[in-house]
Amino acid sequence: MPRSPHDSDYLNQQYLPSMTVPDAEALLQDSARRSANVRKRLDGELNLPYGDSPGQVLDIFPGSSIDSPVFIFIHGGYWRASHVTRSVYSHIAAPLVKAGATVVMPDYDLCPNVRISDISMQIQQMMRWVYHNIQSYRGDPNRIHVAGHSAGGQLTGMLMSTDWGQYTMPADLIKGTVMLSGLFDIEPHRHTALQKDIRLTADEANAMSPLKQSPHYHGSSILAVGENEPDLFHWQSLQYAAYLRQHHIRAEYLSTPDDNHFTITDRLGRASDALTKLVIRRLFAPAGS
Repeated sequence: MPRSPHDSDYLNQQYLPSMTVPDAEALLQDSARRSANVRKRLDGELNLPYGDSPGQVLDIFPGSSIDSPVFIFIHGGYWRASHVTRSVYSHIAAPLVKAGATVVMPDYDLCPNVRISDISMQIQQMMRWVYHNIQSYRGDPNRIHVAGHSAGGQLTGMLMSTDWGQYTMPADLIKGTVMLSGLFDIEPHRHTALQKDIRLTADEANAMSPLKQSPHYHGSSILAVGENEPDLFHWQSLQYAAYLRQHHIRAEYLSTPDDNHFTITDRLGRASDALTKLVIRRLFAPAGS
């Protein structure tokens, strides 16, 4: 028999990686250790506020030259995990800075203190801050790319549905996106163990699901999911890739070999990885290519 869309046990197994990746905490701790070492090696401007609330801070690792492309990485943590912060992922900056990019890593406030819609607005605010300030950190505001992992993928998708003209900013503010293990229809989480913290209503789930919003975006997108992740993570990215293509957006779906929900982010910290090389090519590609 087909699964009920409200089968909480099934949805928890599909969408909560802590239930299916037994060494999840060890993997996060290892990522944090590598990131601490990278912060010691790289020049960085840390703990810069982009808003008024405690969570609205970011780190910037400037590129080596003026007007370098900008790569923003939005971490996941299911909008609520206080131990999953930007500092866990600083290692991603190393190969990108070496290639000549300026890397920005924001945090944001967390549920249940705020709602997912509040987080989405904070990330929009972060984008406005970056656009107006990144030249002070050798970044080019006309070459901004955004990446997100897990819940960060949902937040990236919401940025793709933002009409930047309402903020007197370029319609093509975001030139490219990378979404790793992203969540593009968040309705299922009204029926998972997350609900007690994220408190999603049906209306908010609809409004905060990129699959339910028309994109205001004309760049290219990479959607990658770890080969060993549950079926519904693959389904989410496949659906969203197809949705973007329906809107004439170049979208590429990738299943990365042997990865789970946590190891997929490690790829961007390795200069030799095929995904990292693809991202760097996109960052430095001529406009319109």
